[in-house]
Amino acid sequence: MREPGQDQAAAPQAGGRRGGVRPRLRRRISPLGVLGELLITAGVIVLLFLGWQQWLNDLIVGSQQHALSVQQSQTWNKAPGPTKAPQPDAPPVISAVIPNAQKFAQLIVPRFGANYYRQIAQGTGVHDVLNKGELGHYPTTQMPGALGNFAIASHRKAYGGNLEHINELHVGDHIFVETQDGWYQYEFRNLQYVRPTGVGVIDPVPEEAGVQPTDRMITLTSCNPFFSTAERIIAYGSFDTFYPRADGPPAEIAATVTGKA
Repeated sequence: MREPGQDQAAAPQAGGRRGGVRPRLRRRISPLGVLGELLITAGVIVLLFLGWQQWLNDLIVGSQQHALSVQQSQTWNKAPGPTKAPQPDAPPVISAVIPNAQKFAQLIVPRFGANYYRQIAQGTGVHDVLNKGELGHYPTTQMPGALGNFAIASHRKAYGGNLEHINELHVGDHIFVETQDGWYQYEFRNLQYVRPTGVGVIDPVPEEAGVQPTDRMITLTSCNPFFSTAERIIAYGSFDTFYPRADGPPAEIAATVTGKA
């Protein structure tokens, strides 16, 4: 006696082929389809690369720069420079000129965050300085604290993004340059936008060729806008105070210098 439903189970499903299941039709691959998929893949790779350059890479390089700067400051502490601050009317200590690509100073800008601590090397070469995440000192300009213009350059974005927030500086913001001798404090004055050919910004007196300087200045230069060389953004500051290393860093940046920020 047949079990209920046995005939139905043995019968082929509606629409099926006699003797088995209908085979699937193979999808035809066209050259145009392959090209489209390759273009989509390439687009995703480009977007991932841009994300890496704009965000993740800057975070990684910035963190490395901070760690290296803290380590360098601790090394300098073992061989302190001047033990007393110069008299109010006396010039600050001036470092000797050093070879190309050698790191000799560090930049601290509280406006950019407590963890902003970046190294400065001699020269503005792309491959030996700027693309290594460092700021570069224009060799034809003065050393920190010297009479004239201490001018430095950096990428605005990518390779650490050292001057990404240069446009956010406020009048009176402090800009610190650290060397083995101590800390040079500058006060931010103003921003300027110039064409790439506007090299007068690094003159001893910016934009005043041949004029003898009477001020001690700092000039920060970078590209503007992001990932473009259409123009340069320039930040100027004037020297205020020198803090000798033996006396320790100024309170405003002590947490940054000691790595406790």
